[in-house]
Amino acid sequence: MSSETDDKHKFRTSTRLLHAGYDPHVFHGFVNPPVVRASTVLFPDAATMRRRDHTYLYGLRGTPTTEALEAALDDLEGSAGTILVPSGLAAISVPLLAFLGQGDHCLVIDSVYGPTRHFCDTMLRRMGVEIEYFDPAIGAGLRDLMRENTRVVFLEAPGSNTFEMIDIGEMADIAREGGAVSMMDNTWATPLFLRPLDFGVDLSIHALTKYPGGHSDLMLGSVSANAATYKRLRDAQMQIGVNAAPDDAYLTLRGLRTMEVRLRAHERAALDLAQWLEARADVARVLHPGLPSFPGHDLWRRQFKGASGLFSIVLNGGGQREAEAFLDALRIFGLGYSWGGFESLALHVDLSDRLFAKGPSEGPVIRLQIGLEDVEDLREDLARGFAAVQALV
Repeated sequence: MSSETDDKHKFRTSTRLLHAGYDPHVFHGFVNPPVVRASTVLFPDAATMRRRDHTYLYGLRGTPTTEALEAALDDLEGSAGTILVPSGLAAISVPLLAFLGQGDHCLVIDSVYGPTRHFCDTMLRRMGVEIEYFDPAIGAGLRDLMRENTRVVFLEAPGSNTFEMIDIGEMADIAREGGAVSMMDNTWATPLFLRPLDFGVDLSIHALTKYPGGHSDLMLGSVSANAATYKRLRDAQMQIGVNAAPDDAYLTLRGLRTMEVRLRAHERAALDLAQWLEARADVARVLHPGLPSFPGHDLWRRQFKGASGLFSIVLNGGGQREAEAFLDALRIFGLGYSWGGFESLALHVDLSDRLFAKGPSEGPVIRLQIGLEDVEDLREDLARGFAAVQALV
């Protein structure tokens, strides 16, 4: 490792975000890495080709563009290696396929991202993997669910849509003691606010589509692994034959440069609105880990360095009719899936697939992504939604 690289690891996060994963002098001093679109790589001679003794072998195995993003994520995550895949769901699917097979047992937190559950309940069950969901509040009781054939413990924190918090280190330790690999979907926090590997998690999963991309115009996922799991993860990626497009890798690298500035703005606006919402009579609960009133707030403070712009509210009474009236009245908040872009979004959360983490019962759960618009405009927009619900009475 060069002294220049050593110096980069000493920099603070905002500086590292701007310089991680790329040395401009490798490509004639240009500030941004080039977009290298490639399939075929030519070898200088037959012996080199036979030995596969070449920096790049084939486009599927990576290019300078994808390699730059992998290196940047390794720097941010503290990981031994990172793979890139075409979506956040692929970033969930590939590691599960890498470490599970017929007859294995997989423990999955019940507050997991919906498509993760769908993948487990369809593809993995067809493969002969036994899936067992567990209550996010289980704590040390997770140890009682471990079996001789438990190979993976899949975590997400905070929980998808309902934001339950867990003791990440405790659950990672239980998995390791039982001979299982721990994986965690860390999309909400990004590596700026949480580095799962620092808590003993083996693999950190991200939908780079969200805050790293930041502009709602790309699909990408990553899995960052520790030294014990990286080779098997990379081998599985190549066995499946899936990698990221260089254009999307380039856009994500560009997004990383401003991610901390954006995340802090999302954080401030979301907390401002969460506190305002908490004081409203027409809101039964605000599900935001950064609020002292939230049941998992102490766990959040102990483990996380910040909060992103995604949280939920529970309307005070009603059901689908009230939820749709609220959403249809919004003029700034868009009605759409995904989050992490510059724009505010809202949706009615469906928790019907939950076994344990069923969520609040006072009324419909509305998930809000707080974007980068003016906070007062967003406040007025939400007030329009509440007025529409009141008009139904």
